[in-house]
Amino acid sequence: MAEKPAIGIAVVGCGYWGINYVRVFSELPNSHVVAVCDMSEERLNVVKQRFPQVEVVKSVDTLFDIPGIDAVVISTQASTHYEAASPCIAAKRHVLIEKPITITTEDAQKLMDEAAAAQVTLMVGHTFIYNSGVQKVRSYIDQGNLGHIYYMYARRTNLGPIRQDVNALWDLATHDVAIFNYLLNTPPKWVSAVGSNILHREQEDVGFVALSYGNNILGHIHASWADPNKVREVVVVGSDRRVVFDDTNPLERVRIFEKGVTTVSEKSADSYGEYSLLMRDGDIISPKVEVSEPLKNQCRHFLECVMNNRRPMTGGQEGLDVVKVMAAINQSMKSNGVPVELS
Repeated sequence: MAEKPAIGIAVVGCGYWGINYVRVFSELPNSHVVAVCDMSEERLNVVKQRFPQVEVVKSVDTLFDIPGIDAVVISTQASTHYEAASPCIAAKRHVLIEKPITITTEDAQKLMDEAAAAQVTLMVGHTFIYNSGVQKVRSYIDQGNLGHIYYMYARRTNLGPIRQDVNALWDLATHDVAIFNYLLNTPPKWVSAVGSNILHREQEDVGFVALSYGNNILGHIHASWADPNKVREVVVVGSDRRVVFDDTNPLERVRIFEKGVTTVSEKSADSYGEYSLLMRDGDIISPKVEVSEPLKNQCRHFLECVMNNRRPMTGGQEGLDVVKVMAAINQSMKSNGVPVELS
C-alpha cells in the first residue's frame, strides 16, 4: 500500500504558543511546516532563524499563493480567530484553531457551518483533553471506579501572563470547562459566576464559577492572573474514590484516594450514625501515567483526522459548547452571579 503523503501545514500567528506548533509539526513524521504568517517582522525573523526551510508571509491573503498547504493552524488572539480561520476554510484547507474557537457563539456556529459546507476538518486546540493525566482520570470515571460522582473543582492560578484581548476566565477557565465537559461527556445545564478586576483593568483578573451538570453533579472553577501560587489542579470527588490531577507535579500527576462517604439504607444500618453516613478509608494510589507532550498528542490526532476523514475529539461542536459556557459566565458576572441557563 502506498504511503500517504505528509500533510503540509501553515501556522497563522507565531507568538509564544504558535512557535510550539511550528516545532511540533516539524517533528511529526506525517507533516511538514510549509509557511508561517505573522504581522510581526521580529517574530518572522525568529522563525527564519530556527526553521530556515519555512516560508514566511505577513498576510493571510498571500498565504495560499504558496503551494503545498493542506491545513492551517490558527494561533492568533482569540478575538481574531473567526476572521483568520474563515478564509482558510473558504480555501478548503483543514483548520486547527487555538482555544477558544471564537469569542462569540455566533462566530463559532458560522465556522462549523462553513467547515461542513467545505467538507474540511475543523478542530479546536483544547490541549488538556490530550493530556495523559486527564485521559487517566477519564478512564477511572468511565470504568465506574469513583462510584457516583458528587462534584468536581478546578484551580488555575498564577501571576499572569496577563492578556489584553480576553479576561482571566476566557484565558484560563476555558481549559477547565473543556475538561469538565470531557470528563462528564456533556455540557452543564447552568452556570453562575462572579469576577473582579482587582488589577484595575477593564477585564476581570480573577473569577469563581459554579456549574451544574446532570445527575446533580456540581462543578467549581477558580481562575486568577493575580495569585502568586501557580496551581493547575482538577479534582473529582466520588462516593468511592477521589481523584486528583495536578499538572504541576511531574512525579505524581494523578493520585487516587480510596476514601469516600456514602449513605446506607435504614435496613442495613446498625445505628443512627451508620444510617446517616458510611465512611470509607483506604490507600492513596499513584497510577502510572504515560509521559507524553499534550500538544504533540493533539497535533498527531489532528493529522489522523485529516488523513482518515475522522471526527476530532475536540471538534467544532465541543468548541462551541465551551464558548456557550463562557458567554453564560460573562452574562452571569454582569449580573453579580445570577445563574444563567444553557440551551
